[in-house]
Amino acid sequence: MSKQTYVPSLLDLFRQFGYDGVTLSKISQVTGLGKASLYHHFPGGKDQMVETVLIALEQGLEQIISDTLQCEGDTIARLQMMCDLISKAYSGGQKPCLLAALMLGSAKDVFQGRVQTLLQSWIDAIATVLTEAGMNEELARQRGENGVIAIQGALILSQGLGNPAPFQRVIERLPTELCQEL
Repeated sequence: MSKQTYVPSLLDLFRQFGYDGVTLSKISQVTGLGKASLYHHFPGGKDQMVETVLIALEQGLEQIISDTLQCEGDTIARLQMMCDLISKAYSGGQKPCLLAALMLGSAKDVFQGRVQTLLQSWIDAIATVLTEAGMNEELARQRGENGVIAIQGALILSQGLGNPAPFQRVIERLPTELCQEL
């Protein structure tokens, strides 16, 4: 099997336990791979595993951007499609965010550049949609940041409360809120 086969399991592990909390024994248990097989697929160890997961996330974000934000149509509808796909990726707010988990502990120094690039791409994509709809660039950039803040904050709050309702509420209202004053 290819190492891509293990990406969903690795994503779930690193989301749940963070970089420092994921041990090789946990990885072996979840993937069914022994230590030698893990190093065969991921000779760079945990860092390479996280890099592989981040590449998959980048591809997923690019897909969301190209499928929703870069398509033709109503601005609110495009943003709603983005929110629907984000909601699906986080199981309606029931799964924590890997990016937030990677910004804690020893992983921050290693992966901050990658996380920053992912977040900036997302902000830029939202801002582009809003600018194309007629919003001035500065306000569109701020709204893009606000959109990512709202989603990420709602994920953290939902995880902390053990209740996905705040995330679901943000996902439902965000497209309209981003488009105010258009």
